[in-house]
Amino acid sequence: MDRIGFVGVGLMGHGMASCLRAAGHPLTVIAHRNRAPVDDLLAKGAEEATDLAALATASDVVHICAPGSPQVEAIVADLAANMAPGGVIVDCSTSNPVSTEGLAAMVEARGLHWVDAPLGGTPAQAQTGELAAMVGAREDVFARIEPVLATWAKSIVRVGDPGAGHKMKLLNNFLAMGYGALYAEALALAEKSGVGTAMFDQIMRGSRMDCGFYQTFMGYAVEGNREAHKFTLTNALKDMRYLAAMADGAGVANPVQAAIKNSYAMAVNTGGDGPEDYVPHLVDFVARANGIKGG
Repeated sequence: MDRIGFVGVGLMGHGMASCLRAAGHPLTVIAHRNRAPVDDLLAKGAEEATDLAALATASDVVHICAPGSPQVEAIVADLAANMAPGGVIVDCSTSNPVSTEGLAAMVEARGLHWVDAPLGGTPAQAQTGELAAMVGAREDVFARIEPVLATWAKSIVRVGDPGAGHKMKLLNNFLAMGYGALYAEALALAEKSGVGTAMFDQIMRGSRMDCGFYQTFMGYAVEGNREAHKFTLTNALKDMRYLAAMADGAGVANPVQAAIKNSYAMAVNTGGDGPEDYVPHLVDFVARANGIKGG
C-alpha cells in the first residue's frame, strides 16, 4: 500500500489520517503546535518525522491540510525537493487556485504528481471517513489516487485538471459564507424590528429555507453552542479574498461576494480574529454594529 505522509493533523486532518491508518496505510506525521493528535496517531501505529524532508522521503503520497496558500507553498517547496519521482502531493486545504496551478506545474516539472482535493464536511465526518472531496487532477493521477481518497471521503468528484478542485471549493464556500452573512443580518433585523430570534427560527426551521448550514449556524444563534460550526471567521475572510482573486482573474463582476467579504472583514477587524471565533459568531458582530444589546 502507498506510504502516506500527512502535514496538518488538526481538526480535519486528524480524522483523515486516522482513516488512512485504519485502512492499513503506513503513515508518517509531523508535529506543529498541538501534540495531542500526533500522539494519538503514534499510538495507532504512525511514525513521526522530525522535518518535512524526512516526511517526504518516507512517503509515496503526502496530504496537506494547511490554513492557506502561503503555508502550502512553503510546505510544497520542501516536499518537492525531497520526494522520489512519481510521488503524489495532495493539497486538501482551501487554497488560491492561481497559486495551486503554479504549484502543480512546478511539481510536475520535478517528476511528481499534483492533486488538489479540498474538503466538504465536518471534523466528525472526517473521523468516520464520510467527507466530500472536490478533486483537481490529471485523469491518470486521479485513477491512481482515488482509492487513497476513498479511505476518508464518501463522495469523490473529479472536477477537472489541477486547480479545478480549489475553484469548486471556493464556489461552495461563497454560498456557505453568503448564507452566514444573510442569516446574521436577518437576525439583527428580526431583533431590532421586534420579531425576535426565537420567532424567526420557528418560522424558518423546517421551511424551504432550512438546510444543514442553517441548522449548524443556528446551533449558536438560538441554542448558544459556540462549537456548533467550527469554521473560523478568519478562514471565512481568507476564502472570500481568494474568491475575489478568482473573480478578478476570470473578469467576473462580483458585487454580492464583495458585500459578503466585507461582513467577515468587519467581524475580523473588530475582534473576531481568534482561533475560537467561528462563522456563526458573526451574529454578535452584526448585532453590535446595529446597537443591539447582548450581541
